[in-house]
Amino acid sequence: MKTSPSLSSLRAGVIGTGFIGPVHVEALRRLGVTVTAICDVGDLAAQAAARLKIPRAFADHRQLAACPEVDVVHITAPNRFHCQMSLAALRAGKHVVCEKPLAMNTRETARVVEAARAARRVFAVNYNVRFYPAVLQLRRLVRQGILGDIIHVNGSYLQDWLFKDTDYNWRLLPAEGGRLRAVADIGTHWMDTVSFILGARITSVFADLATWHKQRRRPLGEVQTFARADTRLRYAPYKVQTDDFGSILLRFSNGARGNLAVSQVAAGRKNCIRFEIYGSKKSAWWCSETPEQLHFGNRDAANETAVRATPAFGDGAAGFMDYPPGHVEGFPDTFKMNFRAIYSAIAGAGSTPPLFATARDGHQEVAVCEAILRSHRQRAWATV
Repeated sequence: MKTSPSLSSLRAGVIGTGFIGPVHVEALRRLGVTVTAICDVGDLAAQAAARLKIPRAFADHRQLAACPEVDVVHITAPNRFHCQMSLAALRAGKHVVCEKPLAMNTRETARVVEAARAARRVFAVNYNVRFYPAVLQLRRLVRQGILGDIIHVNGSYLQDWLFKDTDYNWRLLPAEGGRLRAVADIGTHWMDTVSFILGARITSVFADLATWHKQRRRPLGEVQTFARADTRLRYAPYKVQTDDFGSILLRFSNGARGNLAVSQVAAGRKNCIRFEIYGSKKSAWWCSETPEQLHFGNRDAANETAVRATPAFGDGAAGFMDYPPGHVEGFPDTFKMNFRAIYSAIAGAGSTPPLFATARDGHQEVAVCEAILRSHRQRAWATV
């Protein structure tokens, strides 16, 4: 009889050495998962392997996928490579964790969904915001009816890392990241998280998108995500064809309404995701800048604030918290907890249905993005 593997016996390979690749490596190691290989173009893989103490470096993602010392492939490369890398990893018989978006369009995501189904491998999309303890607790409260029927949801995801016209990253280029940028890069996190909490899909959207910097100046040489500006760099101008910010109205399959503001030119907001959920009994709201606190609103009583890992907070995140109250669990911990859920499923001990985002969830979010772009162009509601 074949026994299921333990988390510590599973081995990971990571494709991509930019900002998010090393985040995956760190989170995996905190779980006891061995990272046996890393991949990137040119000398980047060898440099990252030496820096991160990873034994194998590959310049071709197919070599990493074929490596017998890799059980799970993590894809953190630019968006345009997600589909081909996912398909190659599945053909090699590997489980996959892919950064969002799953692919560049729904034609590609549909191929990945079918390939994952046929391969019978665990396939996850890294919507890590699901694994903030407050998010998991809110999901529990909605499922238990504590908030009542959900009337509407509002919120935002705001950053300022592209505030200046000299700020640059491959995500600014449609050929690398897709036609949508702020919405696809961070707005999808908000939409996936709220859909996860409500247990409801987004069915239609009305979008107004805008580009503040119609022209930007691109450094002559690549820079990393969130890298600080270098005054010694030389720049070349280019026309911007992706969104800097936008506002979106949403309708959900449970009848709730929503509104979302997204911006990557919001000075002072480094990485702020916020949502407020208004139910027929009470409301709840949360912000990633104060991740330990969950707030509740009442009509006929005082409002309340609960701190993570206390009785007032609740136990909806049981199994996905490792530290006592007052010891903040934040952004890096969401990766660890997401991977804990994914690797538990690979080991045959995960929850059903899974808490992590699947290939189907990734397909849904790309379908929402396509509807948002269609709505913006047509100045009308668009069905997902």
